[in-house]
Amino acid sequence: MTSQEKCFPLFPSYKEIQYIRLDDYPSLANYFGEQEGWKQRHWEWACDFLKFIGRNKSEHTFTRFRSEVEKFLLWSFLIKCAPIDEYRKKNILEYADFCWQPPLSWISFTNHDKFILANGAHESNPEWAPFRVKTAKADETKPDKKKYRPSQETLNSTFTSLNAFYRYLMDEELCYGNPVQIAKKDCRYFVKDTQVKETKRLSEDQWDFLLKTAESMADSDSKYERNLFLVASLKALFLRISEFSERSDWVPVMGHFWQDHDKNWWLKIYGKGRKLRDVTVPTGYLDYLRRYRLYRGLSALPSSGENQPVIEKLRGRGGMTSRQLSRLVQEVFDAAYESMKTTNGQEAGQKFRELTTHWLRHTGASLEIERGRALKDVSEDLGHSSMATTDTVYVQADSKKRAQSGKERSV
Repeated sequence: MTSQEKCFPLFPSYKEIQYIRLDDYPSLANYFGEQEGWKQRHWEWACDFLKFIGRNKSEHTFTRFRSEVEKFLLWSFLIKCAPIDEYRKKNILEYADFCWQPPLSWISFTNHDKFILANGAHESNPEWAPFRVKTAKADETKPDKKKYRPSQETLNSTFTSLNAFYRYLMDEELCYGNPVQIAKKDCRYFVKDTQVKETKRLSEDQWDFLLKTAESMADSDSKYERNLFLVASLKALFLRISEFSERSDWVPVMGHFWQDHDKNWWLKIYGKGRKLRDVTVPTGYLDYLRRYRLYRGLSALPSSGENQPVIEKLRGRGGMTSRQLSRLVQEVFDAAYESMKTTNGQEAGQKFRELTTHWLRHTGASLEIERGRALKDVSEDLGHSSMATTDTVYVQADSKKRAQSGKERSV
């Protein structure tokens, strides 16, 4: 097979991979049935690795690693045509060259399901491709596959995932070396970055405008009470969108809000790395919690043992997925953009076109640090394992001083 021909997905979702049988995936069964045995063997190694990652890390990490391992094996099967346990540093660097400029047939503009259920079997989706052209949310120009280049973040994710894959294979005594670890330092596509880092966040005025937009939507139509509560929660409690979503091993419920002996409110969160943490709940946030609970016909504040989902579907039962929650937040972003554009012009509204849900977490933490709250306290609420992470991502004081002193230079 040449690099210009269409490739195919190798791995289903985390739930489906637990019980995967090739007979249920005819396209994979047919492919491996016609190939040398090492290809199916490597696919089985990867399945075991991904199950291990999902079980011991998180479903989010599984999804991220699945994408990278899938691309690597497809390159190994269809382009390199050589077993991965024979690779050396130069082969990993060849793969990096491939990732820097993959064939156009391996690139898509949007996400597609990997498999389509047909006649009781999972058939490969012909629309799926392993690479995707990403554009800024505010960019209305048509994307061009020929301009695809992986970001530094994507390259780093590629090496991180493959490094973990080879370490697993070594632990299982399936490989006797890790070429990824030594190849990364010689990869010519990594750039040493000493730029000023700007946290993706809203200013205090922009946040106030967004919150007022959400309040106005909820005042006009009660169906937007969920949107208001979610937006306020992500910012005030520094949450990731996934931390309010229903997952296979965790459902956020109202009983996770709790009060200690000193009448302080907390929220128990199941975060990245399968870690539980308790987040401080500010007094001002309780007004939004009360408003949302009363809208749902609940008592003003939670009590222990309540098992209602924190954010529930309007139709059906149970909590919501990250994707469903993201849509609720996006409705507020879109409304804020239209409102700001109408009152202050296109340029003023542009920031609301760039927003993602994670900006709300950044906004909440950044404003708290600027308010003077102890970095250690903010770090623990964020769930960072080290204050150094919080300091690197959120503290911009040195850059502000540098910018101010730079303005004072004469020409």
